[in-house]
This record gives sequence, structure tokens and C-alpha cells, in this order.
Amino acid sequence: EKEPELAAQFERAVLNRKLPDNWDECLPKLTEEDAGKATRLHSQDCLNAIAPVLPEFMGGSADLAPSNMTLMKCTGDFLKDSYSERNFRFGIREFGMGAVCNALSLDKTGIIPYCATFTIFTDYMRSAIRIAALSQAGTIFVTTHDSIAVGEDGPTHQPIETIPSLRLIPDLTVMRPADGNETAGAYKYAVERSKNDSRPTMMAFSRQALPNLPNSSIENTLKGAYEVVECSDPEVIIIGTGSEVHVCVDAAKSMDAKVRVVSMPSVEVFRAQPDSYKESILPKGVPTLSVEAAVTSGWGEFSTAQVGINVFGASAPGGTCLEKFGFTAENVKACAEKCLKGETGVLSDGSQGKH
Repeated sequence: EKEPELAAQFERAVLNRKLPDNWDECLPKLTEEDAGKATRLHSQDCLNAIAPVLPEFMGGSADLAPSNMTLMKCTGDFLKDSYSERNFRFGIREFGMGAVCNALSLDKTGIIPYCATFTIFTDYMRSAIRIAALSQAGTIFVTTHDSIAVGEDGPTHQPIETIPSLRLIPDLTVMRPADGNETAGAYKYAVERSKNDSRPTMMAFSRQALPNLPNSSIENTLKGAYEVVECSDPEVIIIGTGSEVHVCVDAAKSMDAKVRVVSMPSVEVFRAQPDSYKESILPKGVPTLSVEAAVTSGWGEFSTAQVGINVFGASAPGGTCLEKFGFTAENVKACAEKCLKGETGVLSDGSQGKH
């Protein structure tokens, strides 16, 4: 009676465990003409758009907030005697961080927790991620520095097998957005999956700047895959994820063939679509090349040929790593032309970058 506004908030968020109507209108929407930037920066924009709208949204980073871009600006640090604040400073303890966030989600709290680290360091909290899926916790795992483009940190920090291996965990959704709209779509999916279904989502964001894509949108992201470069009767299809999608677009522009480019921000979300939609995006019988800066294992489900990296990375500037290991428009074009001629299997595995 004394705090009717807080009482209504508590009833919605905790007792009824519902999101506010039209909550997602806060999420940024971008055009192809807007300046591109790293998806970790788009993630920061999304976090800080969501935080004032959802008081039950809380979390933090494993001592990497300035690099993960995960600090909420509308609130302070959650500390002893500062329980109204929502930024958690977990310290360098990824497993403990993941376990705490799982606990925040469980027992019907209505809380939407997130935690953040570099993509490679999910290895340290792998069991917490697995337990989130197993025990139905709605934790949102935010990760950045998602490929060899992290550069000079070298192969210890460059995730090669990490994202494909996380896709193997049942009931975990992995999102690897390619631009600002896909990042906003990933957050819409993750927040609603946490709140409505108490299920975890893992997101992987880039360190390097990426252009905003044609046809990208929140709605298309929620389909798991969609046409970035449309083609009604393609001779070859190129599938990209995350930071490789724009490379696929550039490759397609330089080809003489009829090329469809598909962005696949989430394998799991696309897999759950109706067969009719999946067939419309990836029609059977059309040569299909997948491109991801990760091991090629698993891509045979969607593609007849693959570009990936089945070797460890190297300590060099991010752009140099991408070039040396084959993630260029020129190499993708060459591999797509091989695919068009009937070649199948791994056409570029990164071994050309070893020295």
C-alpha cells in the first residue's frame, strides 16, 4: 500500500514472471547506412537500453566489463548493503560467476541474469553452462572476442572449437550476430527465453567493427537464418555467421553466378523452424558453402562445402589473422566457385595460414 509502483513491479516481474508489454521497443534498430561497429558495442547499446526497462535484469563480468562492454550505466555496483544496485563485479572466476547467475534465475525469482567473459573462457565455466541447460536456468551468457580476429592475444585467446562445441549442449541456444540488428534480435530472444521459458542463451560478439547488413532485422534474427542477399533461383548459396557474413556478401558481389547469401545467427533457432521455411532458405540440390571462423565440424548438416579453421590461430593483428587463415572475400569467392563446380567437403581449413 505504501509503495504501489514497486508493488506492481514486483507482481509483474516476480509473482507473475511476465515481461512488460512492448518491452522490446527499447532495442536499437539500425539501417544499412548507419556506421558499423563491433557487435560487442552493439551489445553494450542493447544492455543499456534494456536495463532501465527491466529492473529484474542484472549481472556483470568476470573482471572484463570494460572489454566485454557489459556495464549498465543506470545503476551502481551490487555490494554488501547496496542491494538495490545491479552491476555484479564477479572477479576472475568464470565458473563461480556462471553458478551464481544460474542460482539467480532458479527458484522462480523472476530475475533475468547475465554474465560475461571472452568466448574462449567459456571453457572455465563449461559445467555451469551445461548445468544451466540441464537444470533449466535462464542465464544469458554474454561473450566477446569470438574469433581469431582478437589478434595479438594469440591462439590461447582465439576460440577455434569453442562455439561449435557449445552448440552441442542440449537446450542451449547459441547466437552469433553479424551486425547491430542481429544483436538486438539476439537480446530479444535471450531475454524472452530467460523470462518465459527459464532456458539459457549463449551469445558471441566480435571485437572488430562490422558493417550493418541489408535485410537484417530483429524479426529475421528470430528465424535463425534468412536471406541477406536475396536470389530467387540461386546457383550457389553461401551461409555465413557473425563477422563472416559481410565477407560472404562481398564475395557474392564479385561472382558472375546467381548467389544467395544467408546469415545464420543461430543454428538452433533455424533448426526449430518449419520444414517449409528451412527448405525455402536452403533448398535441396543447390550447392551450399558455409563460412565460419571456427572448426568445420557440424556444418555438413546445412552445407555441401565448408570454409573454416581446423588449426589453431596465431599471434598477429586481427585483420592479418583473418587474411592469412582464409577469411577474405577472395578466398570465399574461390571456394564458392569450386562448390559451384561440384566440389564438396572442407575447401579451406586454415592450414594455409600456418608457418
